[in-house]
Amino acid sequence: MEGQSRTDDIVRVPANGREQFYDSRGYGRPAGDALDLAPVEAAHLLYRGDLDSVDGRGFREYLSAVDGLAVRFLVYKDLRDRGFYCSPTREGWSEAVDPDDTADFLVYPRGKGPWDEVVEHRVHVVGERTTVPAAELDGGVLAVVDEESEITYLDTRRAAVEGDTDHEPPAGVAATLLGDRVVAWDPPESLYEQGFYGQPLDRDDDALQLSLVEAAYLAERGALDVQADDRGDGHAAVLARGREAEGGRFDRRLTVYTTLRDRGVVPKTGFKFGADFRTYAEVESVEELGHSELLVRVLPGGHTFAPRDLALDVRLAHGVRKEMVFALVDSQGEDAAAAGGTADGPDIEWLRVQRLTP
Repeated sequence: MEGQSRTDDIVRVPANGREQFYDSRGYGRPAGDALDLAPVEAAHLLYRGDLDSVDGRGFREYLSAVDGLAVRFLVYKDLRDRGFYCSPTREGWSEAVDPDDTADFLVYPRGKGPWDEVVEHRVHVVGERTTVPAAELDGGVLAVVDEESEITYLDTRRAAVEGDTDHEPPAGVAATLLGDRVVAWDPPESLYEQGFYGQPLDRDDDALQLSLVEAAYLAERGALDVQADDRGDGHAAVLARGREAEGGRFDRRLTVYTTLRDRGVVPKTGFKFGADFRTYAEVESVEELGHSELLVRVLPGGHTFAPRDLALDVRLAHGVRKEMVFALVDSQGEDAAAAGGTADGPDIEWLRVQRLTP
């Protein structure tokens, strides 16, 4: 059987194509008794030997002739080899396709096909050197094909981070700005033990070392009375020191820190894991503290990911039994932090990413 290109992205298989390829194996879109195929579907049928040629070309020639087809073919073949029916994402080919859908393939649950309109995964295909805007990671699966043609699947979804920690900081705790940290010399025990703020200077010393982000959050709420020599207002001095050290990144981190604390999540430094924060969903006391659940990396809202960096972060988080979350802060959220205020939900997009084995 031979196929002929009707347009650059549609290959028509003549009479009996529907019965042979769609009804039994979920390829293409019926066109009467004939069948329309996407190039990747036609390439797969050529590879299997079910089609003899497309426009007189065999598998090798056709794969070379269609720009960008090779990477998509590798993912399509892998999904088919795993037992999934999958379809190209084209408006009008399936009721499950959203007009704004940027995915390459719809993958159906095992045992189901395009006629069932039940989608298991929306798959975006990229090569390892192709950058990916954060806005395109909208709850689908990112299939990354590396230079040796191995495929890594990353499950992405937008989901808010919530917790159950209930701690009200004390008021007016005296503290001193020292370089890039703040020290509370005689804080109430609850600030660390129940609130999990800072790090004790020593087991036998009451002094508590606080990061600039922690100190800015507490000072803005009146929990810290920061002395900063000739810098005037303590809260403003902490903000200024943070911006001197980190520039705009400090405001983004403060926005995320504030939002997490206000939602009952306790963020602590994630430096040892290469992240901005590690988080605890519920803290009753430091003595009964469990493992942190998430690693959070803070990024600007318009960030573009390199697949290699994305895979590295996710692999590291998995290796330490945590989930990787990217907090994407838009300019409005940064402005809120810069003004000393708080950021509400819409200012941050929470992107959770995990490795997936289809």
